[in-house]
Amino acid sequence: MNVNGNGALDGTVIAVAGAAGPAGRATLLRLAEAGAIVVASDADTERLAQAVDEARYAHGGATVTGDTVDLLDPAATREWAAQTEKEFGRVDGLVHLVGGWRGCATFGETDLGDWQLLEKLLIRTVQNTSLAFHEALKRSDRGRFVLVSQSGAAKPTEGNAAYAAAKAAAEAWTLALADSLRKAGGEDGPRSAAAILVVKALVHDAMRAERPNAKFAGFTDVGELAEAIAGVWDRPAPEVNGQRLWLTPEP
Repeated sequence: MNVNGNGALDGTVIAVAGAAGPAGRATLLRLAEAGAIVVASDADTERLAQAVDEARYAHGGATVTGDTVDLLDPAATREWAAQTEKEFGRVDGLVHLVGGWRGCATFGETDLGDWQLLEKLLIRTVQNTSLAFHEALKRSDRGRFVLVSQSGAAKPTEGNAAYAAAKAAAEAWTLALADSLRKAGGEDGPRSAAAILVVKALVHDAMRAERPNAKFAGFTDVGELAEAIAGVWDRPAPEVNGQRLWLTPEP
């Protein structure tokens, strides 16, 4: 484990979208520990401030900042990307952790209102952030775009039609970004990469405390997810670009 920057993340500038939830908090901590400059965003100003302070104080000297950004607003998202690169001189990564879930028991009970919400949370934010940071990631010598997806995108269940379809669309969008990065690298191969981390579901300490008898079989702990996110920078760009990296058994 690289503490305070002795590895691939040392000195990198990493943006984290959706940073205030449990996965975001774990990711901020891990990236700060590895010596990255971390630029976090979330729609919840109070929770974001708590997450940023936690990461900053856990690793003395780490640069961790927070911005309240409406990632459904393309102009605001582009401004966030431009300001990040202007302030720190480069952007070496974007970790997309904006999430949300809606579902039902059967296919026939599907509420298309759920789709309208999930399309915004799980697709539109991916589109806006990837487009906003695209050129900066291409300019980086170790740029990474990391999407966290869910195994249901590959094998949807009837009650998760809207959720699985949104995740599948986000994956397809990320793979198109990966193709752009591949082409930008030319004959030498991509210098930057877009990768998809696939989980069944996430679990954290508060969930375990609420359900002490639950097994959470196949779930990925948010700390393990954060470790896997950091690990994307440890592998060569051609090795991870356009790849689904499974943190749970493939269905």
